[in-house]
Amino acid sequence: MPVRRGETLTVDRSPDAPGTVVVTGISRPLGARVAARLAADPRIRRVVGVDAVEPGPELVALLGGVERVLADLGSASTIIADLHAEAVVHLAVLTAPDQQHGGRTAMKEQNVIGTMQLLAACQQAPRLRKLVIRSSTAAYGASFRDPAVFTEETEPREVPRGGFARDILDIEGYVRGFRRRRPEITATVLRFAPFVGSTIDTTLTRYFAQPVVPTVLGRDPRLQFVHVDDALEVLHRSVTEEHGGTYNVAGAGVLALSQAIRRAGRVAVPVLEPGLSAAAGFARSLSVGRYGFDQVDLFVHGRVVDTTRLINEYGFTPRSTAAAFDDFISGHAGGTVVRADQLAAAEQAILDGIRRVRAAVEERS
Repeated sequence: MPVRRGETLTVDRSPDAPGTVVVTGISRPLGARVAARLAADPRIRRVVGVDAVEPGPELVALLGGVERVLADLGSASTIIADLHAEAVVHLAVLTAPDQQHGGRTAMKEQNVIGTMQLLAACQQAPRLRKLVIRSSTAAYGASFRDPAVFTEETEPREVPRGGFARDILDIEGYVRGFRRRRPEITATVLRFAPFVGSTIDTTLTRYFAQPVVPTVLGRDPRLQFVHVDDALEVLHRSVTEEHGGTYNVAGAGVLALSQAIRRAGRVAVPVLEPGLSAAAGFARSLSVGRYGFDQVDLFVHGRVVDTTRLINEYGFTPRSTAAAFDDFISGHAGGTVVRADQLAAAEQAILDGIRRVRAAVEERS
């Protein structure tokens, strides 16, 4: 049963017992699966999941071995102190505004302010030995000035347009400050490529699950993915092993967007970039989520990262981008059938976008 803020937590304070791990973000599949996996590890004495939102019934069933605390990140200092936590895994990072009531404002509050509050709590935790932070390859941004491959030392060539990417840069900046203040703590930042898999449901997987997939005319970006099971393995090892530093986490190799669409058995609809937002409106009508600048820039420029550091330090090689994407396809075979009226609406949205572009060009000339 969850323990609500203000209730007493009973803590086994035996110095010989394995450490306690706190996992944030357990109301979402990634956080719940990480917490459940850690709870099943006999080397870990206790796993406590923290979230301001109750997990859904399917995740509650998964969290049988995890103690749950219903509280926001602002209460982290009390929780971490009461639990004498030795490790914190921060996964309560939102990737899109529609994941939280309140839109972009609430998303930034959770990602940036929430992480800052959590790190302040960790700084005051005397028994803390490990901190694992979920980050993203979105930290590198996406622009025409990008290098062919990003390493962990590569700085973004320009400030990303997308809110999620900007949040990630702020989060990593706070972690750098934390490392200077608590250098004895092993702080691990994991920059994940977009997740795929047969069971995962994200904005990106919904994009590829559409029967008609909007693309940007004249662009065929190179993409990388990481299978969610490989992400779980890396997160688990980050807690049970010593791997301080920042790591790119992605599958080897790349898929061009056109290759991925063909591989998924979908139909690409090329549009001018300003028209992609109109096509995304069509996607929303199919209940496949919505796209922001983070996704649009990825579909225009792509992003490829080097994972040599991860492989060398962890002794673990994630499955390739192609293999991860194939597993996603296996779980989404068939897909949604496009009705005639939906296809007509998509064509009209694309034409409207092209007309707006032409009108803008004529005005400038």
